Amino acid sequence: MADQIPLYPVRSAVVAAVAANRKRAAYYSAAGSGPGGERHNSRYQLEDESSHLDEMPLMMSEEGFENDESDYHTLPRARVTYRKRGIEWLVCGGWKFLCTSCCDWLINVCRRKKELKARTVWLGCPEKCEEKYPRNSIKNQKYNLFTFIPGVLYEQFKFFLNLYFLVVSCSQFVPALKIGYLYTYWAPLGFVLAVTMIREAVDEFRRFQRDKEMNSQLYSKLTIRGKVQVKSSDIQVGDLIIVEKNQRIPSDMVFLRTSEKTGSCFIRTDQLDGETDWKLKVAVSCTQRLPALGDLFSINAYVYAQKPQLDIHGFEGTFTREDSDPPIHESLSIENTLWASTVVASGTVIGVVIYTGKETRSVMNTSNPKNKVGLLDLELNQLTKALFLALVALSIVMVTLQGFVGPWYRNLFRFLLLFSYIIPISLRVNLDMGKAAYGWMIMRDEHIPGTVVRTSTIPEELGRLVYLLTDKTGTLTQNEMIFKRLHLGTVSYGTDTMDEIQNHIINSYSQMFSQTSGNSTSSTPSRKSQSSAPKVRKSVSSRIHEAVKAIALCHNVTPVYESRAGVTGETEYAEVDQDFSDENRTYQASSPDEVALVQWTESVGLTLVNRDLTSMQLKTPGGQILTYSILQIFPFTSESKRMGIIVRDESTAEITFYMKGADVAMSSIVQYNDWLEEECGNMAREGLRTLVVAKKSLTEEQYQDFENRYSQAKLSIHDRTLKVAAVVESVEREMELLCLTGVEDQLQADVRPALEMLRNAGIKIWMLTGDKLETATCIAKSSHLVSRTQDIHIFRPVTNRGEAHLELNAFRRKHDCALVIAGDSLEVCLKYYEHELVELACQCPAVVCCRCSPTQKAHIVKLLQQHTGKRTCAIGDGGNDVSMIQAADCGIGIEGKEGKQASLAADFSITQFKHIGRLLMVHGRNSYKRSAALGQFVMHRGLIISTMQAVFSSVFYFASVPLYQGFLMVGYATIYTMFPVFSLVLDQDVKPEMALLYPELYKDLTKGRSLSFKTFLIWVLISIYQGGILMYGALVLFESEFVHVVAISFTALILTELLMVALTIRTWHWLMVVAEFLSLGCYVASLAFLNEYFGIGRVSFGAFLDVAFITTVTFLWKVSAITVVSCLPLYILKYLKRKLSPPSYSKLTS
Repeated sequence: MADQIPLYPVRSAVVAAVAANRKRAAYYSAAGSGPGGERHNSRYQLEDESSHLDEMPLMMSEEGFENDESDYHTLPRARVTYRKRGIEWLVCGGWKFLCTSCCDWLINVCRRKKELKARTVWLGCPEKCEEKYPRNSIKNQKYNLFTFIPGVLYEQFKFFLNLYFLVVSCSQFVPALKIGYLYTYWAPLGFVLAVTMIREAVDEFRRFQRDKEMNSQLYSKLTIRGKVQVKSSDIQVGDLIIVEKNQRIPSDMVFLRTSEKTGSCFIRTDQLDGETDWKLKVAVSCTQRLPALGDLFSINAYVYAQKPQLDIHGFEGTFTREDSDPPIHESLSIENTLWASTVVASGTVIGVVIYTGKETRSVMNTSNPKNKVGLLDLELNQLTKALFLALVALSIVMVTLQGFVGPWYRNLFRFLLLFSYIIPISLRVNLDMGKAAYGWMIMRDEHIPGTVVRTSTIPEELGRLVYLLTDKTGTLTQNEMIFKRLHLGTVSYGTDTMDEIQNHIINSYSQMFSQTSGNSTSSTPSRKSQSSAPKVRKSVSSRIHEAVKAIALCHNVTPVYESRAGVTGETEYAEVDQDFSDENRTYQASSPDEVALVQWTESVGLTLVNRDLTSMQLKTPGGQILTYSILQIFPFTSESKRMGIIVRDESTAEITFYMKGADVAMSSIVQYNDWLEEECGNMAREGLRTLVVAKKSLTEEQYQDFENRYSQAKLSIHDRTLKVAAVVESVEREMELLCLTGVEDQLQADVRPALEMLRNAGIKIWMLTGDKLETATCIAKSSHLVSRTQDIHIFRPVTNRGEAHLELNAFRRKHDCALVIAGDSLEVCLKYYEHELVELACQCPAVVCCRCSPTQKAHIVKLLQQHTGKRTCAIGDGGNDVSMIQAADCGIGIEGKEGKQASLAADFSITQFKHIGRLLMVHGRNSYKRSAALGQFVMHRGLIISTMQAVFSSVFYFASVPLYQGFLMVGYATIYTMFPVFSLVLDQDVKPEMALLYPELYKDLTKGRSLSFKTFLIWVLISIYQGGILMYGALVLFESEFVHVVAISFTALILTELLMVALTIRTWHWLMVVAEFLSLGCYVASLAFLNEYFGIGRVSFGAFLDVAFITTVTFLWKVSAITVVSCLPLYILKYLKRKLSPPSYSKLTS
């Protein structure tokens, strides 16, 4: 049925409706401008849209459509409140709602945020600001001096386990409740807290030092009296700041002047948006034209800036100079801004500060780091709550059987303390030490050199991941472009045939200049040169010549010459004019693709040597300089997907319009051909980024006519972008197709096998990138993130709810296809259809989100956590990935070209993407399996001794007397069993090679079967069985020597524990064997030397242990018998289980 729904007619109807609405809106805003008019417009729009939306149902309530878009969020809550009123409502969670509302209100009152407003900033006059703006300081610390201790203690005691230990330890100060020595309770707790506090304090101090270093950087501030040095943290809104080359920009500024002649400069934005290419910024022309720096104070000017926003790719403002006649107004856009955290790459710049501190774009796009807690820790926390309930139940049963005699409540509390070993305090100590050990093993692994564990508390998370969210640039790719293919329609050139192109270019230019010297002014190679050569060859030669020239001219690249030491900017340019063969030449552009194209034309002989805002110079293979005037530039936008340039050849005065762009945009512009579409498809399948290059010759009259219309369109106030686009489109017709280029963005080493392995392990991979849609799709294919057989659904751009509705329905019909969606469309869909979009996206084998801002990346991570409840991992390498890394359950940073910001903020830092396979498959698996075994074994150790205590108390008329002295209890948890139990951190169920060979084994881990209520219950039953056997066995077999019951039961207990460790271990390690024998040796030695502890309870009948008794054969065979009865059945059961239902990994190893 779904397939028969007419999707496109409805879409066109909605589009038509939207267009009609725009007209109607324009009419109403013109007729009834004012509040009434606006209201009218929104009502009309709504009626029109919703009538069409009803034709196509999406999983959501009908009421949602009948309300205005802005009311949509308030709907569900409003409905709930209408349904339940009065007492029933109060009981059914109303009280919780009231409490949270009151708390929210209180918090809002205490921390009332200042509303962000647009501002007028006078040049060099901070004192003229109407408002008080935030300080320009960076603060990454979690705590201050006063909140450190309370904050750390809160983080520790919010866990039930630690809170319980604190209460138990405090109870020992009450004489009536005192059971053992204080140190038996306080020492382990103090140890855990001390380690945590020291670790937090060191981290906090490092953060403080990093912040201090950033805040105390010095900058030159321009004042009426000249330059003064100010700290970064003392910069204010309205200050004029001078930033030198390679210096970080301290706050958001509007770019007023530069030392570069061109009036523009390059900045590096890798720490802001993660892109390594340089961005061109243009100074405000009014201030750039001023003769000297000091004149900035002689003019009366201000900047009007919009309110601070998250969007790093957009800015709206105006520059106004009041003291000229008439006043000068200039519109300001993103190319006139210098955002904080970017770095000046060329020249010296002067800017006026418009946003500081918390209001800068870079700070608004970073989120506060959260304290990460592993899933295993949360699961253990749940199990300890279950144990606590068991403990309370057992104590109540004991008091009941006692018959509530005497001060029963005191006895109840004593029983609670006696059985408190059910929840072992050594659990936290063992787990924390285990985590430290895993971290050490990860850093010592020579297969993944350079890996650093920065958050030692969550190594088990690496074994539970379901979603991996990765950045593209620098993470999957090296961000190094290489020119691979040139296709002319009839002939294609690859990397191995580039020398042919070089020969063609050398020949054509040598012919051209020989003709020029022979009084010929033809700019194309002569057709009459060699009559003997075949005709095809000539046409190919001329076509190659045209194609290479077009690629060398149609771009936004600037050659930059590094000045030699001690050379000033002036002479640097003078030097450039004379000597273009300078070895120091580097190319700069906002896109690495363009740089790759220009570098390629240089390699085949046509070199770009100089460029400013109005002209460009090329050098031929023969060394002649060709000069071209730049008449117009049409920059690349994500909507047009193409860029164009109109140039005039100075030698022949020919005007040519060159254009290059994506095949989707260019196929309708170029003349008819039969090869373009097919070849684009072929190149895309190879993972190449394709660009179509075309040209059109213009006469002087055509160009003049175009220029008049174009400048008129640029001055219009209404629909400026539409009018400008219409004028440009009038020229973009019947263009001559020159060639198709293919550029490869090289992938990181072994990215394909790594992604393949992760996919086989059942991990869903999402790629979140700030890059263009075409590029992202290309890399998704070439990296095999999307397998070759899979379809790709490209989510169309949507701007309102109606379009989102239709597009989601179209997407729902696709099965098993990867999704590619742009950031702005994603934002619209999340606003209205959050649940539906996430649900559909989670079913996709792969998802690519392009044009994502840093906050959007973090938002997607949080959405996945909320909607799926599964564990997420984020991996990136730039400052723009920090928010995403901190939001994920497990953040991995790569030390890359984009700096160390991501690797410093991450929980784990690696040097290459391919290392992630081993990190997850081997170390993630081992950490999780080992911690699960360790945690459950430590619980078993506590349960078994509590069972023995329960049996002992019930036999002795329910007396609340401890079975073992304090020292034995401490010894039992530490010296007698600690080494063997802790040696479980060396255990592994699968060899690393096997785990990497069969990544499918990882799928089992994500189900969390190693530690669940089922496995926990099995351990509880084992503990009860063994505790009962040990205690009853000791009582039955030792009727005559009843006083020796402590020594007998304790010896059997220690032997049982050592055998149980041996039973649990899957792969033996020599250290495990050492640990077993060491513990046994320690116990035998203590039997001999510490015999006064082996009496019964506090009142030990004066009976001390005699060594003679231990050495009797009777003692030995009876202890052995008890131990065998307690352990042998478990060994038999384990053998049977392995035979009848072996685990998946044993099938591979057998």
